[in-house]
Amino acid sequence: MDRTELLQRIKDTAYLEGDFTLRSGKKSKYYLDKYLFETQPDILAALGALFAKHTSDTTTLIAGAELGGVSLAAATSLATGKPFVIIRNAKKDYGTSKPFEGKLCDGDSVLLVEDIATTGGQVLEAAKLITEIGAKVERIVSVIDRQQGAQENIEAAGFTFESLFTKTDLGITS
Repeated sequence: MDRTELLQRIKDTAYLEGDFTLRSGKKSKYYLDKYLFETQPDILAALGALFAKHTSDTTTLIAGAELGGVSLAAATSLATGKPFVIIRNAKKDYGTSKPFEGKLCDGDSVLLVEDIATTGGQVLEAAKLITEIGAKVERIVSVIDRQQGAQENIEAAGFTFESLFTKTDLGITS
């Protein structure tokens, strides 16, 4: 599937119109339901291949925040052969009580993948955890940038941000 076909597949699968409240608290007349596109094997495989192009020779690990980033990190891991970690939204209070699942070490160089970026809040929380452990976030890459401040907020925090697509690419003007 080429880039144009993937973009159309995502829009056909996940674009909804109505009245929605986003994680950021912002209101929107449209919603991109990440679970509708992330659960489609052809879309997920194509996204993993595109994310893989954002790794470098120094990338040691792929990371994704729960829940939307998990399948994206797994798909990217499969496409690159690099291991992945899941960054928890909240530290669990049982078992190992870690704020992440998998092996994340001081010195790792991480590609952090994100589903839909609005303000960048969730992915910035994940990036903070990664850097607190002593790993480096090489870049943060989202499937779709809603163009509502994520890039500015992420870059202001000192991280490199890229997106595979934007709401403009999807033909969304609202």
